[in-house]
Amino acid sequence: MSDSIVAYRYAKSLIDLATEKGVVEEVNEDMTFFKQVSDDNRQFMKAMANPIVRHDAKLKVLKKVFEDNVSPITFAILTILTKKNRESLITSIADEYRKLYNLQKGVEVATITTVEPLTDAQRAEFKALVAKATGKTAQLIEKTDETLIGGYVLKVGDSQVDTSIRRKLNDMKLSLN
Repeated sequence: MSDSIVAYRYAKSLIDLATEKGVVEEVNEDMTFFKQVSDDNRQFMKAMANPIVRHDAKLKVLKKVFEDNVSPITFAILTILTKKNRESLITSIADEYRKLYNLQKGVEVATITTVEPLTDAQRAEFKALVAKATGKTAQLIEKTDETLIGGYVLKVGDSQVDTSIRRKLNDMKLSLN
């Protein structure tokens, strides 16, 4: 079974339990914390995925890093992952949980890439555009890329709107060939 399916199943169980216990927000914050720790510490994730490192040693590391910083429900999933030899799935489970959380809360995550950082007015305009198109509350992930030259690239789910000058120049180049 692929890792994404397994991660989804753990995340689904976790969000169902968190909903039942009324701690969905707290567990979402924990998942964001997991993602931040794994993104900032590649060595940590390599150790978690390493089959040579014993499970009890991995659990000790997880206890030191997370036990006092996350909810008991969230820490319970780490214990289960360690017992089942699935420590390498921590970030995948965190990603899947956040997707399920956004679905449950009616949030659409959109990525906007521009040449310069957005102003507050532009940010509000893009949020309104995404909200109107999806019918959900928009959460923007902002990126900058000077190679766009101008314009923007907006990604919402599987859709992408590219109004960048770089794309227009590439289109002109292709049409001249």
